[in-house]
Amino acid sequence: MTDPAPRQHIQRGLYFDELEVGAQYAHRPGRTVSESDNILFSSLTMNTQALHLDAAFSETQPFGRRLMNSMWTLSTMVGLSVGQITQGTLVAQLGLSDISFPAPLFHGDTLYVDTEIVDKRPSSSRPGQGIVTMRHTGRNQHGEIVARATRVALMWCAPSEAEAPDTGGVA
Repeated sequence: MTDPAPRQHIQRGLYFDELEVGAQYAHRPGRTVSESDNILFSSLTMNTQALHLDAAFSETQPFGRRLMNSMWTLSTMVGLSVGQITQGTLVAQLGLSDISFPAPLFHGDTLYVDTEIVDKRPSSSRPGQGIVTMRHTGRNQHGEIVARATRVALMWCAPSEAEAPDTGGVA
């Protein structure tokens, strides 16, 4: 007798049906910020703000050193949530709002992100999909909030047994 095929586990985010309003997700590990992250991101996005690139200039400014590009912070905050919430279950990002950066993030800091599901509803125009509103909060290693954003996403509903892809007996 041959051994049955090993069970296959595919990493994915959560379907619309699996998300609960009020649920909170802690995305770990965090991401420690490097100087090269800041320079590369700022250069790639053509953001030549001296507060990100010019150490001598930044020393004369209120924070006394270069600030992490806030768009990197926002992008990384959303990115840290992907594996746990939206990997393979996102149809499209619909919007970002209520974005704020209440404290600076610096080279050498570690960004930790938590996400709360604040609302969800089935899509009225796209069967099998739903709209989810998430609130992302980014904190540094000291627990200080460095970024917040509300994100609205169009998510897949879980496929029914009839719609589930044939895995050849592998679950």
